[in-house]
Amino acid sequence: MRIPLTKPYFDKSEENAVAKVIRSGWVTQGPKVEEFEEAVRKYVGAKYAVATTSATTALFLCLHALGIGRGDEVIVPSFSFIATANVVVHAGATPVFVDIDPKTYNIDPKEIAKAITKKTKAIIPVDQVGLPADYDKIFKIAKKYRLHVIEDAACALGSVYKRSLKGNFFQDELTRFPYKGKMIGSFGEVACFSFHPRKAITTGEGGMILTNSKKLAEKLRILRHQGMSVSDVVRHKASKVIKENYPVIGYNFRMSDIQAAIGVEQMKKLKVILKKRVQIARYYTKVFSTSKNITAPFIPEGYIHNFQSYIIRLQPNGKITRDVLMQKLLNAGISTRIGVMAAHLETPYRKMYPRLALAETEAATKQTLTIPLYFNMTAKQQDFIISKILEYAEG
Repeated sequence: MRIPLTKPYFDKSEENAVAKVIRSGWVTQGPKVEEFEEAVRKYVGAKYAVATTSATTALFLCLHALGIGRGDEVIVPSFSFIATANVVVHAGATPVFVDIDPKTYNIDPKEIAKAITKKTKAIIPVDQVGLPADYDKIFKIAKKYRLHVIEDAACALGSVYKRSLKGNFFQDELTRFPYKGKMIGSFGEVACFSFHPRKAITTGEGGMILTNSKKLAEKLRILRHQGMSVSDVVRHKASKVIKENYPVIGYNFRMSDIQAAIGVEQMKKLKVILKKRVQIARYYTKVFSTSKNITAPFIPEGYIHNFQSYIIRLQPNGKITRDVLMQKLLNAGISTRIGVMAAHLETPYRKMYPRLALAETEAATKQTLTIPLYFNMTAKQQDFIISKILEYAEG
């Protein structure tokens, strides 16, 4: 038995949708991208959606659009895919790494508060593998110091932050927007999603920015398309000649209609996909919760986790180390990955911060691993995975 870490769920609908786009002759950013943006926007409950080539370019565009660059500092968790820190560097700013909450693996608000300086301009919290960050505390800090919050929601499409919160939080300039029991991407200043194949739904590659600010959405749309003042769709629909201009220097971060066509069909399946992923995750948790050597994911009360990935943690003094377990599972035909990397330990950031130590991040990155979870996983496959993990970890 060979079991992959993940596997996208496609059927004939994606194939037919792509074929239709190809036959139409309009394969770059066009009407299908608009349709996909509307599908995601409506599902999440935000006012505006802006599709991009990836969550990485989405995060970068947000930093750029908000004026964050040289001389500025942006607080980020190290316990995240390295792109979270890389986009800050690409924008010309400096990433400031802080530690995580050891239970949720999300950025620790207490550590955010300690890291703020006069140069701090933004916080990039990560909804780690789909679990929402602690936004009531993060927004409270952001409001106090008037910082931007750019949500790295790459993994979190369909996740919900359900805590009952009192009061409102300024969102764009002096506009106030209430947040309470909201889906990720619907209530903050700006949130960025990914459609990489490891995510719940995929377009192959692709990203999406969700915001409730019309001004910001318009700026982002211009920036993603080389600074062009009017979109190709608008020009082609017009009955009169429209000449575009380029008021700002932009980028080519456009999603294609081929990718968007896949995304439209994937969105139709999203609720079914998430339901199955949660069922698989709950079964894992039910079994592993009785183990002395394995810690299952923790979900705070009131949160809805989409389980983009399922991470288990081994006890530091247990029978087997994480790396040995991963090799044994691979030998048995089961693919795994480390839980999440510690970006500050990678070469570029180790050079930048040679003496930085983040105890919780470093422990978590050594002790966690991601195990298979995908829509088409069978009960037989899951039982086989569980049996092998218990055999090797419990003995």
